[in-house]
Amino acid sequence: MKVLGLYNIKGGVGKTSTAVNLAWLAARQGLRTLIWDLDPQAAATFYLRVRPKVKKAHRVLSGRLDPMAAIKGSDFEGLDLLPADFAYRNMDILFGVARKPRRQLRRILEPMADDYDLILLDCAPSISLVSENVFRAVDGLLVPVIPTTLSLRTLSQLLDFLEGEGLPTNIVWPFFSMVDRRKRLHREVMAEPPESRVSFLEAFIPHLSAVELMGVERAPVGEFSPTSKAAASYRALWREAADRLALHPS
Repeated sequence: MKVLGLYNIKGGVGKTSTAVNLAWLAARQGLRTLIWDLDPQAAATFYLRVRPKVKKAHRVLSGRLDPMAAIKGSDFEGLDLLPADFAYRNMDILFGVARKPRRQLRRILEPMADDYDLILLDCAPSISLVSENVFRAVDGLLVPVIPTTLSLRTLSQLLDFLEGEGLPTNIVWPFFSMVDRRKRLHREVMAEPPESRVSFLEAFIPHLSAVELMGVERAPVGEFSPTSKAAASYRALWREAADRLALHPS
């Protein structure tokens, strides 16, 4: 089982849309795939037409209830969802009282190894105890970055934090998101990213209406617009991520 996080300190950068599209592509390739929507805003849960409610969510997060009991199927074969719940706003508190508070998420995920090939964590924007759990649980951390100064600053802040905690930075796989090549700044930043500690993936996600339509269609782009540029961009991103994870279809 591989665990892939979709994370950024900042919100509104295309994290959830990427999580849903990559999970759908993974499932289409025959990988047993789960999205865990860790964000109480429940956007991934909404996209996949599932009610944002986990029965006994507090017990799942404390490790006293098998999370498999809370998993829901989606409309797409091979793709399951552990929905968001508003109780997740208290996740820091629940993790904080665990025996190993920075490794609680990893402990919850480990028993799922026999059931899934890939788990994607759609993370809330923040730096918190939950974030630290994510950093210690994932094999890779996909970080969508808008090619602007403030978005790049949050990437640097993330790398600074990992270095300060003695955590590896090679798990951080940034990629450009919501790209508008008509903007000079976007072109300049993509040509020479100022952050030298990590290399950006070659694939990027343009700012396209097809991505915004996910909220209307409540489905991955590849499902309702398979020939669009957006769908092709997510396929390219998934190929790179799958290669780094050494994931191959069954």
